[in-house]
Amino acid sequence: MTRIDDTFARLGAEGKKAFVTYIMASDPDEATTLELMRGLPEAGVDIIELGMPFTDPMADGPTIQLAGQRALAAGGGVTRTLSILREFRKTDNETPVVLMGYYNPIYARAGGVEQFLTDAKEAGVDGLIVVDLPPEEDDELCIPAARAGLNFIRLATPTTDDRRLPAVVKNTSGFVYYVSVTGITGGPAANAAEVGPEVARIRAAANLPVVVGFGISSAEAAESIATVADGCVVGSAIVKLMGEGRPVPEILEFVRDLAAGAHRGQSTAHA
Repeated sequence: MTRIDDTFARLGAEGKKAFVTYIMASDPDEATTLELMRGLPEAGVDIIELGMPFTDPMADGPTIQLAGQRALAAGGGVTRTLSILREFRKTDNETPVVLMGYYNPIYARAGGVEQFLTDAKEAGVDGLIVVDLPPEEDDELCIPAARAGLNFIRLATPTTDDRRLPAVVKNTSGFVYYVSVTGITGGPAANAAEVGPEVARIRAAANLPVVVGFGISSAEAAESIATVADGCVVGSAIVKLMGEGRPVPEILEFVRDLAAGAHRGQSTAHA
C-alpha cells in the first residue's frame, strides 16, 4: 500500500473524492516550489503531482511548456526535483506525491531506470505518470516501478476505446488519470455530462479510482467534475499564476477556492 492507496481508501471511507494539483518543480526556483508544496495540503490538496521539467513536453500546452522552460533555466531537472521532494518530506510524510513527466530524462540520467527508482523511493515518491510510455513499453519502467513499490499511473483519453482500454489499465495502479479533452493541457473546458460515462467505463475496467484532469480551471468546474469522478486535477490554472509572478499566499488562496469547489461536488455526489 502506497500513500496514494491509503489516501483513496481513507477518502472512500469518508465518502469523499480526491482533489489533486499539478505544479512544476523548480518553477521559478526550488525555494518557491517548496514553499508552495508545503502550503498545498493545508489548502485542501489530497495528492500533489510534481512536474519534472523537460525540453520537449509533447502533451503540455503553452502554460506548462513555459513553466518547464523557467524551471530548466533555474537548473531544474530530475535530480533537483527529487531534492525538493526530500525537503518536503522533512515536514510532510503523509501527502502523496506523484512525479509527472517524460521518459527521456529518466532514461538518460546516470544509472538509468534502476538508479532513478532507487532515488525516487528514497526521496518519498509514491507514483509516476510518464506520458510517453505506452503499455507496449511496460518493461521499460512500469513493471520495474511496481517492483520498487511505486504506483504507475496511466492516462486514458476520449480516444481510448474498449479494445485499447484493457491494455492501458493492465499494469496501472494507484488510479487512472482520465484526460477529459482531446488535446493538450490548458485546453477546452471539461464537460461533466460527457466525462461521467467515460469515468464509469474506465473504473469498471480498471477496478481503480478514476481522476479527471485537463480542462479544469475554476471552482465551479472542479465541483462539476467531482460529482462524476473519483477526483479532479487542476494544473495549468495554478501554473499560470506562477508564471505571472503571483505571491505564493495568493496562489494558495486560489487553490483553497478550487478545493472548496471540489468538496462541494463531493457533497452533491453523496447527498
